[in-house]
Amino acid sequence: MKIAIGGDHAGFQYKNRLISHLEDNGHEVKDFGPHSDDSVDYPDHVHPLASAISAEDFELGILICGSGNGVAMTANKHENVRAALCWNTELAALARQHNDANIICLAARFIAYEYAESLTDTFIETSFEGGRHERRVDKINC
Repeated sequence: MKIAIGGDHAGFQYKNRLISHLEDNGHEVKDFGPHSDDSVDYPDHVHPLASAISAEDFELGILICGSGNGVAMTANKHENVRAALCWNTELAALARQHNDANIICLAARFIAYEYAESLTDTFIETSFEGGRHERRVDKINC
């Protein structure tokens, strides 16, 4: 699967570890930055990633910042992007099953890395159910 990943300085360490995990599992990953843990403005990395998801250049995206909120808010400004802030595996699965989320947002300052990996795996492995949910998802874009 082609996966885009990015975030901010608070998510830098998790991002690098997740890239290795994803590539070890056969995924093609593009890193949208940042490329160090120096302070950055997350929109500078989120907008290019969300544009690539909107253009369907990648199947799924992963965004990581301190709370997960800033990256989610920024990504969701883009048409056809459905970024979901997830902090447990049930939410990660439901975001895919019911909302056809195409970006998972993680809060590096509030979840352990191992849990971030588990959430990401659940998100990637779960499919959209369609059916009654498709009608609702089709109404999300403005």
